[in-house]
Amino acid sequence: MHCDYFSAGRCRSCRLMGVPYHRQLADKQVMAAQALRPVAPEVRWADPFASAESGYRNKAKWVVGGDRRNPTIGILDERREGIDLRRCGICEPSLIEAFPALVDFIARIGLVPYDVNRRIGDIKYLIVTTSPQGQLLVRFVLRSLDRLDDIRRGLPALRSALPQLAVASVNLHPEHKAVLEGDREILLTEESSLSIRLGDVSLYLGPQGFFQTNTAVAAGLYRQAADWATQTTPTSVLDLYCGIGGFALHCAPPSARTVHGVEISADAVSGARRSAATRPDPGRFTFDADDAVARRLDADLVIVNPPRRGLGATVADWIDTGAARHLIYSSCNPATLAADLARMPSLRAIEARLFDMFPQTAHMEVAVLLERR
Repeated sequence: MHCDYFSAGRCRSCRLMGVPYHRQLADKQVMAAQALRPVAPEVRWADPFASAESGYRNKAKWVVGGDRRNPTIGILDERREGIDLRRCGICEPSLIEAFPALVDFIARIGLVPYDVNRRIGDIKYLIVTTSPQGQLLVRFVLRSLDRLDDIRRGLPALRSALPQLAVASVNLHPEHKAVLEGDREILLTEESSLSIRLGDVSLYLGPQGFFQTNTAVAAGLYRQAADWATQTTPTSVLDLYCGIGGFALHCAPPSARTVHGVEISADAVSGARRSAATRPDPGRFTFDADDAVARRLDADLVIVNPPRRGLGATVADWIDTGAARHLIYSSCNPATLAADLARMPSLRAIEARLFDMFPQTAHMEVAVLLERR
């Protein structure tokens, strides 16, 4: 893949840009295998699941820079000034098509980009997600709610320019710190979630929900986990860090009479419950936003998809001493994955596969199937 921004030195986020893709994939496979070898020396590796080299990213998390008349969306340079990346080649085409109208809207409303150095301005970030069907979820991350009414008044014109806009919200982020969003979300549209259809499963992503940023590879990851779930024939499934229910809703073989998901985000759990209601057998799915519930449940199969920091000692020990016959662990960090596997000696890794969620970068997703010894 060629990127003009990278070649010009304007953006170096994709650190593997210019490295042939087959080599990127091979190198990641080696790194993943090396990370797991000390704790899983006999694991069988399936062929890596490759991605499209470009146009794969379904979510853009842009800093809004520039000035009131000429806002930019992209990243900040070393002087904390905006670099416009609206033609970024790793973004899905439906995002690229939407960016000009969104930038025009920001300028037309007169939202002042947040100046990091001076700590003044209205809008900090623009977060846009696209579904496989091309619909959009747009979030305006604002420093205050002073311009909320202006955005509301201008929204009909934006929806006229972007008829694919399904969900819009304002996120309030008043603090000056290096996090992307605040806790408070204000919905601007009647629809509260973006419908993401993968095969026969419909997932519902709210503004503060989580979904993998590479839709095609996420679908492959879910299929792999579903195949493993079918092989293990569980009567019960427990999905920890379930998000909007991607694993739970895919990993429900006929043998599983109960499928339970646990996630701390109430917004994500609401989406998971909505998805479950569309399934032919909705009664066997339950979801909770209370992580303490998991400790009171036994399951034949446990599925985990934790953040980069991994499970940690407490959760790993609970799983290690629990009753689950099998564990499916999906990780975006091979180092913390290996550390967690070392904490669970009663479980043996038998199969693993690399999923290339992030081409042009060194990041990767690794899924592992483990069985109790």
